[in-house]
Amino acid sequence: MAHEGRMERAADRRELAEFLRRRREAVQPADVGLPAGARRRTAGLRREEVAALAAMSADYYTRLEQQRGPQPSEQMLASLARALRLTDDERDYLFRVAGRGTPDRVTMSSHVSPALLRVLDRLSDTPALVLSALGETLVANDLAVALLGDRSALTGWARSDVYRWFTDPAERLLYPEDDRDRQGRSLVSTLRVAHGMLGPRSRAGELVRELRARSPEFAELWDRHEVHQRFADHKTLVHPQVGPIELDCQVLFTEDQTQALLVLTAPPRSEAEEKLALLAVVGQQALAH
Repeated sequence: MAHEGRMERAADRRELAEFLRRRREAVQPADVGLPAGARRRTAGLRREEVAALAAMSADYYTRLEQQRGPQPSEQMLASLARALRLTDDERDYLFRVAGRGTPDRVTMSSHVSPALLRVLDRLSDTPALVLSALGETLVANDLAVALLGDRSALTGWARSDVYRWFTDPAERLLYPEDDRDRQGRSLVSTLRVAHGMLGPRSRAGELVRELRARSPEFAELWDRHEVHQRFADHKTLVHPQVGPIELDCQVLFTEDQTQALLVLTAPPRSEAEEKLALLAVVGQQALAH
């Protein structure tokens, strides 16, 4: 979201094109989890690789580098910033030269930490995803999508795990019935950490007010004032096709604690590892279909 009162202006197409080209050349394939390839002649990433990472057409991205095409939307610019692993300062510059107001530098940000993205890019054989402090999935690898569904495609409050838990009964089917009370308490206590860190006027405060109005269960748990942020956990997740999967959960936070990389692993040669391998195949078939 742009700053209030910040006027948008015409895009500097020449500067935008040059900036995109320079940043593309600075990102190595290994930085985004791509193989270098024996015949690679391009410095950094190819245009079509950036386009794929940003979920846009190669033709659209090419026109940007050729100083042609429409002014990119804020959503497109955010996707490009993520694909090119831009820092907050670089992201703000990208928005400015594209003629858009810079995103708010609030404590909560949907711009994924480049450091967490670099780790995520190297995790292809186990489910991993980056979450905001409100439990919103910002980006996930293919195996996490196969296990949990494409949560990054959700919009509004529905992107938040804690919101869905108390407003959508289907969300609880992911956990065994005897573990749902613990999961609900854990989500609320983690939200209280975010609320204390960000304040009652933040999005965390808005979420609390929304849930108190919609869920008596949430209100009762919130009034317990339990505070806990999980760094490690052992949990069972129930997948509709492969059944229960016992996984260990590890979390890596950014320095400001507003984003976290969640990694789910199975012990070597375990039944859970076999189920993850099966899930990887099932997920690929679903994508192909």
